[in-house]
Amino acid sequence: MRKIFILAGLLLSLSGFAGGPADTAATAAILEQLRMIDSIESKLHYKTGTVTLQNGVATINIAPGFKFLDAQEARYVIEDLWGNLKGQTALGMIVPANMQASIADYAFIIEYEAMGYVKDDDANEIDYDELLKGMKEDAATSNEERRKVGIPAMNLIGWAEKPHYDNQRKLLYWARQFKVDGSDENTLNYDIRVLGRKGVLVLQAVSGISQLDSVKANKDQILNMVTFNKGSRYEDFDSNVDDVAAWTVGGLVAGKVLAKAGILALILKNIKLVFLAIAALGGGIWRFVTGRKKKQEEEPVYQEEVAEEEAKP
Repeated sequence: MRKIFILAGLLLSLSGFAGGPADTAATAAILEQLRMIDSIESKLHYKTGTVTLQNGVATINIAPGFKFLDAQEARYVIEDLWGNLKGQTALGMIVPANMQASIADYAFIIEYEAMGYVKDDDANEIDYDELLKGMKEDAATSNEERRKVGIPAMNLIGWAEKPHYDNQRKLLYWARQFKVDGSDENTLNYDIRVLGRKGVLVLQAVSGISQLDSVKANKDQILNMVTFNKGSRYEDFDSNVDDVAAWTVGGLVAGKVLAKAGILALILKNIKLVFLAIAALGGGIWRFVTGRKKKQEEEPVYQEEVAEEEAKP
């Protein structure tokens, strides 16, 4: 049975504990949203096995326990379901097999940056603690711009996992923890970079910090999935014809930490009503199981928020 209906069934069984018409109406609204999610998911075409990315430079060998959405459908999820700006450049999305992309706890978005050949001479010389200080300063500056355009500030707390460079596989990975204004849970950014002849493959997962253990537990499988195709590999570099990137390994980690909202916007900005419904579902189950009810004075605020979301096109 699909996960969506398992959740719905659980909600229905627990709704017997509800005490009035408001609870019944909330349950009906949530079930309608769950049916909408299931309808959306039925239109997605997940792939497994070996997948060649749309630009042809790399291959993804989807490990057991995961599934893949191609560029078009990944962008549909990011833009239309997660509420991000149009024009995303995702080449695909890796999702845990037991989750649905529209409401997954985490998913790795795949992009490619044709920045040239990134030299890794500095990989073993970088003081990542010192680098973090500069990144926090960049984050503070970026937050001023984010506030001006109405995007919640993201304060860099520190490493959730320190950067590590695998010289044999030309892989760089690290994780950062952020505090987003208005969010109860800190945000996790888990980044992987695969160095190639003419650019870098980017894999990034954005989720709540509570998913860090899940991401780390599956990290090795994710790292092993992605390989550049022959002619695009790091060792295929030809100094006579290929460009060298202005970036180094340390530069890839530092970057411009919060320069673009990207998929981070899914956290608070332009979130769809469907995700409010899922949040309500989770919260409702927790309250029913623990016997905790939402305070009466908080209800009007919640109802106004839902009404505002329903009014949006």
